[in-house]
Amino acid sequence: MWNAVKGHFIKRKAGLQVVRLLIESGIRVDKDGRFYVADAEITDVSLARAAKVDRRVVRDTAAYILEDEQMRSIFMKLRPAGASLVGVASQLGYTVLRIDADPHKSGILAGVSEVLARHDLLVRQALADDPDLCPDPALTLVIEGHVPAAVVEDIQQLPYVSSITLYR
Repeated sequence: MWNAVKGHFIKRKAGLQVVRLLIESGIRVDKDGRFYVADAEITDVSLARAAKVDRRVVRDTAAYILEDEQMRSIFMKLRPAGASLVGVASQLGYTVLRIDADPHKSGILAGVSEVLARHDLLVRQALADDPDLCPDPALTLVIEGHVPAAVVEDIQQLPYVSSITLYR
């Protein structure tokens, strides 16, 4: 998806910053060019500040999106992925496992999930960064309870895993 969007904004670098923010945050554009996260409207000024562009760039980007059928069909349907439990994991008694691996290999999530299941650990949340949007993509898992060292060792043995970071 990112390559298709990026191609439309090749000559609009500031607009590209805005659409990147829209995608990363799950912000949609309605038929009138207003921006929303779920049902909460986001002002042009707020988006401009977050994207580090002038507010007129935000307005121009909305108009450009609505003019193009492909962009309109993408950005009118975006939705946020939901709340991340990573920041509150320790308060909930969970462990966060960040796994760095080759994002272009298949089976990363399956392999890690298989190891966790073998050790009878429950995944409460899985967040996989899009390698086209994130310069340092990772698989971040929120695991119920404590993750034993043996689990970390088993995951580290998977052929595509380069590093693991554990947060409590």
